[in-house]
Amino acid sequence: MPYLTGVPMEFILFALTLLGVAIFHRHTLPVALTGAAGIAVYKIAFTNFKSGPGVAGFVSHLGHEWVTLANLFCLLTGFALLSRHFEKSHVPVILPKYLPEGWKGGFVMLVMVFLLSGFLDNIAAALIGGAMAHQLFKARVHMAYLAGIVAASNAGGAGSVVGDTTTTMMWLAGVSPLAVIEAYLPAFVTLLIVGYFAARAQHAYSPMIKHVHQHTHVDWVRVGIVGLILVAAISTNVPINLAAPEKADLFPFIGVAVWLAILVSVPARRPDWELLPETAKGTVFLLALVLCASMMPVEQLPPATWATTLGLGFISAVFDNIPLTALAIKQGGYDWGFLAYAVGFGGSIIWFGSSSSVALSNMYPEVRSVGLWLRHGWFIAVAYVIGFFVLLAVMGWHPTPPRLIPES
Repeated sequence: MPYLTGVPMEFILFALTLLGVAIFHRHTLPVALTGAAGIAVYKIAFTNFKSGPGVAGFVSHLGHEWVTLANLFCLLTGFALLSRHFEKSHVPVILPKYLPEGWKGGFVMLVMVFLLSGFLDNIAAALIGGAMAHQLFKARVHMAYLAGIVAASNAGGAGSVVGDTTTTMMWLAGVSPLAVIEAYLPAFVTLLIVGYFAARAQHAYSPMIKHVHQHTHVDWVRVGIVGLILVAAISTNVPINLAAPEKADLFPFIGVAVWLAILVSVPARRPDWELLPETAKGTVFLLALVLCASMMPVEQLPPATWATTLGLGFISAVFDNIPLTALAIKQGGYDWGFLAYAVGFGGSIIWFGSSSSVALSNMYPEVRSVGLWLRHGWFIAVAYVIGFFVLLAVMGWHPTPPRLIPES
């Protein structure tokens, strides 16, 4: 296998792809697609795939990976429509009515974002939190509180297989939701730390305005549609992975089930189809990175340990956590609760390390400052480390042997 300074060339090409994504952030899709094509050409010409050499090996590799890619595409686009249904149900608008006075109101709002992220995508939870904060604080939202919104959304999704793309990927790979749910222990610890500092900073900067939109009525039909889509996803994936995990790699059952639920609900409430072009573009970008990760020689990676997992959390602050998760799943040998917490919450440390903060930056452009983020959101890194070691002390490190995770 060709090496450069002791590192397999595939990893060099992958690192260059991620670096290109970070630098040319306005052209992320072409960069990701170019990186995937470059890695594929390199492996075809100079090395080989696990499924064989040359073009035939690449085609066979795609034949193994297509189910994962199709499931992710269906879930990410479907969950975008689900999130919009929830937003238009007016539930996020009435939630502020139940907030307490003072800085505790801001703290409870972060708890709401945390809870919403458990069944919505963390991006949607962060955007809902940003919209509520814009109303409640007269559009004067402190950087510390914006960082707190992102951290709360990422923490809330870390222990749920439908709350974050990384945990959904683990679920699709055969990891039990019960193995991921232990990530809620450190996530709750981080919520307490982040929530306290963020809410106090916000209250000192701009106190909350109470009684916003008191007369808004909830659209319970849309709430029911959200429930239907989630039930379709869970009721499809759980029985397959429990009863016949070997069949999960044959067809994108969960993705099809989600879209069937969406289509069945169309007569009741029209989805916002206008979201799909931009959502599909972002989804293809993520899938290109996942494909890159699937072609890596993971046998060359450091062994999966709790220390390695702790480091992955910091790495996810500067590199996208989607390909990192794909690499970890392919390598195997992790304690999945630790990994879910590390890659899910670690990206909050720097603004561009998390998709939820990138999305929130469209609403609050001031987020796009590494210096301000680190200066005012310093408590996120502290909370990450504290939460990790709380999990290690309480639960201990219990890795799953690689053979128990179905290989694509």
